[in-house]
Amino acid sequence: MADHNHSQFQHPYFVLTGIPGLEQKYYWMAFPLGAIYVTALFGNGIIISTIKSESSLHIPMYYFLCMLAFADMGLTLCTLPSMLGIFWFNYKFITFDGCLTQMYFIHTFSAIESGVLVAMAIDRLIAIWSPLRYGTILTNGVVCKIGILILTRAVCVVFPVPFLIKRLPFYRSNILSHSFCLHQDVMRLACASTRVNSLYGLIAVIFTKGSDSLSILFSYVFILRTVMAIASGEGRLKALNTCVSHICAVLIFYVPLIGVSVIHRFGKHLSPLTHALMANAYLLVPPVLNPIVYTVKTKEIRKKIIQIFVRTKITSEG
Repeated sequence: MADHNHSQFQHPYFVLTGIPGLEQKYYWMAFPLGAIYVTALFGNGIIISTIKSESSLHIPMYYFLCMLAFADMGLTLCTLPSMLGIFWFNYKFITFDGCLTQMYFIHTFSAIESGVLVAMAIDRLIAIWSPLRYGTILTNGVVCKIGILILTRAVCVVFPVPFLIKRLPFYRSNILSHSFCLHQDVMRLACASTRVNSLYGLIAVIFTKGSDSLSILFSYVFILRTVMAIASGEGRLKALNTCVSHICAVLIFYVPLIGVSVIHRFGKHLSPLTHALMANAYLLVPPVLNPIVYTVKTKEIRKKIIQIFVRTKITSEG
């Protein structure tokens, strides 16, 4: 009886929002949006297949890159159904349980990506600080354990979030601010105190994104100290050049994340369009740009893409 009464205070579905003010242009936006998803899935798929097939890339640095590509593909696939549903078919509804499921996986893959970026920073630190011991410190077993730890942390930290949302009553507005379900966005529609949700959300962010960002910062402090101790200028540049791709990946991930967090906390006076664009950038930019950055910096990945295009051209001409 209690469960029945509780279900009466929950909407059977939420209404997703595309990009406010541009509803009449959804048809035209559907094509570039589809291209963005194809680019993200194709690019990350190429990285994974290249690292798997090229024995020269079977080192910790590229194992971590493979994990990053998996996380990016996960984020892409999480938002793909609702985003394409809105912009291709003008379908804006998502069930309550479906929303909680999407929310869980979005935040889980985001936490995984953050953890992988920390692992990549530590990888660069060890490679520069102690290059001769790099292979003995970061063995395949250690890399595997790090990957399991990153996955376990993300799954466990985000696991309570859907249940904390499910206990809340929702009987007023059911219109979300974005094209997908985020914890902050769903929580603001609740018709009861969300203090527990807010507190746990803050703890989860501090434990994942907060501690991860500090770990990356401290790693680069040690990297810079090590690099400055190198005698030759050419050696310094060579060492720093190995970090360029990772620094780009960190900025690509954390700049939109910080922007979304600041807007949710302090940007209530901003237009809905700003909120929507920042949220879309937070989830779409990393999966698209990360493969581009690492393709530019990795010769083997460039060769793989060229081979695919050559095969496609030969097949089409044949």
